[in-house]
Amino acid sequence: MIIINLDVMLAKRKMSSGELASRIGITQANLSILKTGKAKAIRFSTLSAVCEALRCQPGDILEYREGPDDGPTSDA
Repeated sequence: MIIINLDVMLAKRKMSSGELASRIGITQANLSILKTGKAKAIRFSTLSAVCEALRCQPGDILEYREGPDDGPTSDA
């Protein structure tokens, strides 16, 4: 499972969600969907804009954690 640590980076940079949304050109509603982990995908252009605005790397925002559905597959 992918964990979104956007709140952590916003706090580290002392930036509000509204300010980030404005800087990267997306709605606060779409940013909220991303922050809560409800997004099914993220465009590389959006990820790049977030990283530029927060002066961070993608790995500072996205984290992989093994979940119940992420174990080994029998396809190998």
